[in-house]
Amino acid sequence: MGAPVVDTQVALHGRGPELAALERVLTTAGAGSSAVLVLRGEAGIGKTALLDHAARRASGFRTVGVAGVESEMELPFASLHQLCAPMLDRLHELPGPQRDALSVAFGLREGGGEPKGAAPHRFLVGLAVLSLLARVAEARPLACLVDDAQWLDDASGQALAFVARRLMAESIALVFAVREPDGDRTLAGLPELVVGGLSERDARALLASVVGVPLDPLVRDRIVAEAHGNPMALLQLPSALGPAELAGGFWLPEGRPVANGIEAAFHQRFRSLPQDSRRLLLTAAAEPTGDVGLLWRAAGLLGIPADAAAPAEAAGLVEFGARVRFHHPLVRSAVYRRTPVPNRRVAHRALAEATDPHLDPDRRAWHRAHAAARPEESVAVDLERSAGRAQGRGGAAAAAAFLRRAAELTPGPARRVDRALAAAQAAVDAGGADQAHDLLAVAEAGPLDDLQCARLERLRARLVFSQVRGGDAPGLLLDAAHRLAPLDSALARDTLLEAFGAAMFAGRLSTGPGLREVAEAARAGPPPSSPPRMVDVLLDSMAGLVIDGHAAAGEVRRALHVVRQEQGAGATDADRRWMWLACRVTPEPLAPELWDDDAWQELATGAVGMAREAGALAVLPMALTYQACFHVFAGGFCTAEALIDEATAISEAVGGVPMMYTSLLLAAWRAEESPARDLIRATADEVAARGEGRALSLAEYATAVLENGLGHYDAALAAATHVCRYEDPGFLGWALFELIEAGARSGRPQAAVSALDRLSHRARAAGTEWALGVEACSRALLSDDRAADALHREAIDRLEHCRIAVHLARARLVYGEWLRRQNRRRESRTQLRAAYEAFSRFGADGFAERARRELLATGETVRKRVVDTATELTGQESQIAGLARDGYTNSEIAAQLFISPRTVEWHLGNVFAKLGVSSRRQLRSVLSPP
Repeated sequence: MGAPVVDTQVALHGRGPELAALERVLTTAGAGSSAVLVLRGEAGIGKTALLDHAARRASGFRTVGVAGVESEMELPFASLHQLCAPMLDRLHELPGPQRDALSVAFGLREGGGEPKGAAPHRFLVGLAVLSLLARVAEARPLACLVDDAQWLDDASGQALAFVARRLMAESIALVFAVREPDGDRTLAGLPELVVGGLSERDARALLASVVGVPLDPLVRDRIVAEAHGNPMALLQLPSALGPAELAGGFWLPEGRPVANGIEAAFHQRFRSLPQDSRRLLLTAAAEPTGDVGLLWRAAGLLGIPADAAAPAEAAGLVEFGARVRFHHPLVRSAVYRRTPVPNRRVAHRALAEATDPHLDPDRRAWHRAHAAARPEESVAVDLERSAGRAQGRGGAAAAAAFLRRAAELTPGPARRVDRALAAAQAAVDAGGADQAHDLLAVAEAGPLDDLQCARLERLRARLVFSQVRGGDAPGLLLDAAHRLAPLDSALARDTLLEAFGAAMFAGRLSTGPGLREVAEAARAGPPPSSPPRMVDVLLDSMAGLVIDGHAAAGEVRRALHVVRQEQGAGATDADRRWMWLACRVTPEPLAPELWDDDAWQELATGAVGMAREAGALAVLPMALTYQACFHVFAGGFCTAEALIDEATAISEAVGGVPMMYTSLLLAAWRAEESPARDLIRATADEVAARGEGRALSLAEYATAVLENGLGHYDAALAAATHVCRYEDPGFLGWALFELIEAGARSGRPQAAVSALDRLSHRARAAGTEWALGVEACSRALLSDDRAADALHREAIDRLEHCRIAVHLARARLVYGEWLRRQNRRRESRTQLRAAYEAFSRFGADGFAERARRELLATGETVRKRVVDTATELTGQESQIAGLARDGYTNSEIAAQLFISPRTVEWHLGNVFAKLGVSSRRQLRSVLSPP
């Protein structure tokens, strides 16, 4: 039988819910708002037909589309380039960093910046695509249709998923079709519709429309049953049978998976073609871009005549127009997968020879690799070069794929080990744990020299840390550092700093060495470079802090100064990745450990700014979270919430683990009792399961804050005591403060006195106003009446000269409480009122209620709390309003927050309505200054 002729309406018969959903998407986009839909279903279920229907229905839209191709999955941004190619005439309208990122990703220019050839982060590319689509949609609505999304290359898939999650007020319809089952959850969480099989009635109607011969009822029922409502199966399974078999029911293939059955039917049709047509179709199947010119150049090299195309088109398998278009992706699969490997190699060899080595060296290298029957160094070299270019275009996964194949095709065993280790490194960076394990096994087969053995051990350790933040990672990294020390001192010191990060995360739950052991190894290990790198400064200061305690405060301050200078000047290529580790290892624990609010604020803000500028969306959520933590302590709860919301949105967009840690602190200070307890409990369970002991301590510290705010001092004492058993840098000093107040209030002064000794040692070594103010407040809680008054005043005076507003309000609260017990009611009211107003302004409801009760006890009439108008805004609205108040344009705000200018405009409309203003200038009068 030939290709069935299918009426469009018949093919879509029974698809009422799906057609209605597509209509809603197009209507929404046509009305000026974005709409996203993911169609999920098995192969052949009708997803492509639905996309074709959407394209026809998109009257007045500009329509662009792309279909993922399985063999393209390891070429970075290949699918994204096909989607955006018709719109690149608008590329010059994008902001510079976005334009540059997209140009590098699409191979329109070489990567630049520091380091040389640096890759744009794939989600900065995503932001550029978002901006590009938004620009195009300004003229008329835009419909973007993505078929076979499960076969998008990793970079394209993640960038498009990022775009889908950030669309809001643009006239854009974005529809994906993805095969189920699909192990890649890149599109998880987006609005979706599962496309199921047709009903038996609709299946029979579709079958009858395409079978032009008498059909035996038993054969019909068997086909319908075997197809399981799959339209493609209903169309293709009969084509494998002759008229006599259809009419008489003498033969029918045994039940088998639908996709395999459809593919077999396509393959049978392919086999019926003349030999030259089969060779042409195989070459087209091996060339996934659909480049007609390239195909015919390869066909010429193979001696395939031009008239070979006609039989393939007549069979309904392919169309040769401006591009090569297969009737269905399963046609390509049937042709390519079921053809013997030697024949496929011949096609790839011709395609490699026909591909311009200057214009498209990577695709040429990939075809050469598929054409190779045995190891060949020249092919491996080409793949290695392609890996470097892939890395420069932001394709870590593609770099790993090129290097993996290069290793397979390397004839020399020593060179093969080097390439396998490089491929494993790229796979770790790309998050491909299984692939990295396999590559390390290849490298381990050797032969390995001592340095290669040590590099392999380090990669195994990094792989463990990337998968589980606690547990064995510190010990494995420390062992790798010891092994590297005599071989590569710089890499050994890099590994020691990584071991510090791992030990810090593991904390009390480490199953091996802790911070002390890592610090001793760092001090006994290789000396720093000359001049020292930033990693050297950080490593030595961490070691000093752990071994020498706060006697090393000066060294740590110098390290903080170096990092602040690097942030200000821009990191060098050698130090760039350590800036991200510094974001975790330096501002978060070291600045608070030294009670240095200036350094904390500057480093956290700088880390966010640098991550935004670089488009480092894998790191930005972490930086935003640390900046949010600073704002919690500075009393900027609304700002902190907005930063947390942004971090969460970006984490979801990139498929990362949500950064929930600052959310614990914010919940504790806000003291919404039941939700706060639930969040703390759930987070504690989660981090304990992952082996993150440091985060477990943070959960206990948050509990102590919550309970002290609520006046549950026994519970606060228990939680704080547990935290203070462990030397977790950063918030141990904060926990000591909570323990002192809880001990003093619960009648257990001895525990508080012991904690005060530890706190005093730390505070005096730090010497900052924040540190000395907290120490004075803590000492006042445990002093007799003669000394207490002066200590309370000293605490307030010192804390007024730092940024940590929550501790200043705490100092006023405890002073007011003390004054009331001394019957100095007028003075107590002054302090309690200031504390109450501050806590109310922050949203620290537990401590605000404590202050309110104390005020009532003095006979004060407490006014009803007035909520700041900014709290009526959502987190993102608050951020946008603040940036608009500070003079940023919509485009600048969009670039900072990874949304489109149209979405900024939409949010500002909501902000103006909520705040009762009509211009950006008026925002300055209704919003507090930053």
